[in-house]
Amino acid sequence: MDILTEALASMRTGSPASVRTDGRAPWGLRLPPVAGAGFHVVLHGTCWLVPLDDTPPIPLGPGDVVFVRDGRGHVLADHPSTPAEEPRPEQFSDSMPIGSVSLGGDGPRTSLLCGNYHLDQGRPHPLVTRLPEIIHLPTRHGHHPELSAAVQLLGAELDNPRIGSEGIVPSLIDSLLLYILRAWLDDQPTDTTQGWAAALRDAAVAPALAAIHQTPATQWTVESLATRSGLSRAAFARRFTALIGEPPMAYLTRWRMTRAAQLLQQSDAPLTTVAAQTGYGSEFAFAKAFKREFGLAPGMYRRQTRAA
Repeated sequence: MDILTEALASMRTGSPASVRTDGRAPWGLRLPPVAGAGFHVVLHGTCWLVPLDDTPPIPLGPGDVVFVRDGRGHVLADHPSTPAEEPRPEQFSDSMPIGSVSLGGDGPRTSLLCGNYHLDQGRPHPLVTRLPEIIHLPTRHGHHPELSAAVQLLGAELDNPRIGSEGIVPSLIDSLLLYILRAWLDDQPTDTTQGWAAALRDAAVAPALAAIHQTPATQWTVESLATRSGLSRAAFARRFTALIGEPPMAYLTRWRMTRAAQLLQQSDAPLTTVAAQTGYGSEFAFAKAFKREFGLAPGMYRRQTRAA
């Protein structure tokens, strides 16, 4: 069961938005907060990412990738001391598959792909919330070849748009999110003892997570999940909570409600069917649990989300 893909799919609310940014020194661009997660790929040149808090500036080079978990505002510039300007609507072009911004003087050129993934931060998956606030994946020869290949393909399509680019570029950007997070997870030390990187490798917790995601309708208990994991009930519960950040039954309920919300938004399945597919024996029990989590009855939630 591909838990990373499912976790991200449970939060996605639309297609990624992206902008090609070309700056010539001196240049600085202040990026406002976005409702989701931000990303930057350095296609050519060098620059700095400057957080708007006490976090030190991050130098970026060709091929580097940055992921900003919660879309917080920050600055991109040729140097941390360069004044930054706000992007203007007239800098964007409708003639390209992505937006375009050009700024700065006549110095060395830097070209980036910047954008954001629309993620529902109202009910984030714990895999995402426990990521670092900023993930920087510097270019290293032979390291993360799939991510490097995606960056090279993006650069080629943006430098030389041809027939099919309008379909290729958004698909590559969409795939980039999974490549970024896969690369970060792969980079975590194998002796990591906390967090999702450890959980997805753990011989006891990983099978339990896979079981919950694969068949959320099963009447799982701590005992039955512990049996699959080869641990006692108490040892399994402690291990699961330490790695995931919440107890097994709380995670099960979270995932059931997440799946229920997806079914309500994306299908016309009757409430009895949604209830059965998410582990509830009756429509009444499901509706009560759903309203406790979302503050709305399932039918009202369906109507409101589809009208939005």
